[in-house]
Amino acid sequence: MCPGQETNVQCQCQRAMKDGSGHNNEDYSHTKFNNYACACVVAASIISAIFGYSTGVMAGALLYIKEELRISDLQVQLLAGILNACALPGSLLAGRISDIIGRRNTIILSSIIFLLGSILMGYGPNYSALMAGRCTAGIGAGFALMIAPVYSAEISSPSYRGFLTALPDVSINLGLLLGYVSNYFFGRLPLQIGWRTMLFVPAFPSLALAILMLKLVESPRWLVMQGRIGDAREVLMRVSNTKQEAEQRLQEIKTAAGIDPRSTQDIVQVPKRSRSGGGALRELLCNPSPPVRRILIAATGVHLFQQIIGIEAIFMYTPRIFERTGITDKSVLLLATVGMGISDAVFVLISTFLLDRVGRRILLLVSSGGVAVSLLGLGACMRIVEHSDDKVSWAISFTIVFTYIYVAFTAIGLGPVTWVYSSEIFPLRLRAQGLGVGVTVNRFTNVVVVTSFISIYQKITMAGIFFMYTAITALAWCFYYSFLPETKGRSLEDMESIFGKTNDINNNNQVKHVINGYNNA
Repeated sequence: MCPGQETNVQCQCQRAMKDGSGHNNEDYSHTKFNNYACACVVAASIISAIFGYSTGVMAGALLYIKEELRISDLQVQLLAGILNACALPGSLLAGRISDIIGRRNTIILSSIIFLLGSILMGYGPNYSALMAGRCTAGIGAGFALMIAPVYSAEISSPSYRGFLTALPDVSINLGLLLGYVSNYFFGRLPLQIGWRTMLFVPAFPSLALAILMLKLVESPRWLVMQGRIGDAREVLMRVSNTKQEAEQRLQEIKTAAGIDPRSTQDIVQVPKRSRSGGGALRELLCNPSPPVRRILIAATGVHLFQQIIGIEAIFMYTPRIFERTGITDKSVLLLATVGMGISDAVFVLISTFLLDRVGRRILLLVSSGGVAVSLLGLGACMRIVEHSDDKVSWAISFTIVFTYIYVAFTAIGLGPVTWVYSSEIFPLRLRAQGLGVGVTVNRFTNVVVVTSFISIYQKITMAGIFFMYTAITALAWCFYYSFLPETKGRSLEDMESIFGKTNDINNNNQVKHVINGYNNA
């Protein structure tokens, strides 16, 4: 405590020069890129690539499945949406499981689930077996969507966390592209072999990842929550560039976990409830503090708007959308989806380099603004096509162009930033299960959008559904602008202070006023 007003002001000034929570971010400002941390994140991101492939490959496989099994449009919608429906319980379950068995072991478990699902779908003698395999893969998807961003965020240093935590989303989009490419090439095989080969391919990387993860390190933050301070220190020494950086990160993590940072013990006693994540959901949903409530709203909001603008429905039904413009050749349809996958992969890769420079909030605003404009153009072109008796070549071309632009703007912000932002804002004790709630909202919204897309456009036309998505995207822009603070370059342990009460902001303004007064004097 500072004795006297002048000393108190000096203390406030010192705190103001930090980040508001006692952690000085300048210590991380010149942190070098750590290759081992990057290797861990790249390996963990393979599970995201498997999910992306499973999503993208189904867009083309559905054309051939419908032809061979002679299923209805309703069955097509159910097959397309069942993966994300099963991801709902998977994502919630993954949060608790990862608190119990660790982040690394949860990635291994997810790989095994994907392996089983791929075998079932590749076998696929009938619609029921196909649904069972897709549902199994959906549970693995729920695990993958939650655990890869959490592991990436907890391994990374603040200076490069945006880049590294975006890699799982980069992998999802690369997986989508590989899915589209496999559609084009495997579609040339005989009907009964082609689509089954498409769906069986993920079995190989799933098995490889399960073996690879056994060689990589566990999240240091999970190790601290288990009281394994010595093990956490060893991991931090490998994913940090200097001993000083590793020790500083360890002190911050221990403080966030409620462990005395001055303690030198390698193993400390942590309550069982804290080790297993007990009570996290209750704290999040029933009795959150004001900062945690705001964090929860921010996380669920970004996940809701990411899906409700229709991105995955457009990925899933791209061949059908292009069919409505008059393109009927299957090879041309699948080749057009490959172009969309390339646009997606290129711009999500660009986004990873902008996250730590431009910031999360600005990318979301630019992305949602561009998405709204491209959806408006897409709706206008589809309206011309649908109300014309003749084939309007320029409108068909612009429909494809606006689709690519839509994908590009989604990939540069709404796609990767959603996962980066939501994986870094939750406090340590709530992170895994908090992100699990966000992923549940994401997948639930996805199920609603994907399983209703065909029914809605048949009622209000294809142009009408794009105009509807335009209005929703405008609402998303307003949400990002008014509600989301910037988190670029901040420590994971600082997030509660960023989402703190209004009076904390007023206190900071008062401190700034004091500093300005001294400077003027």
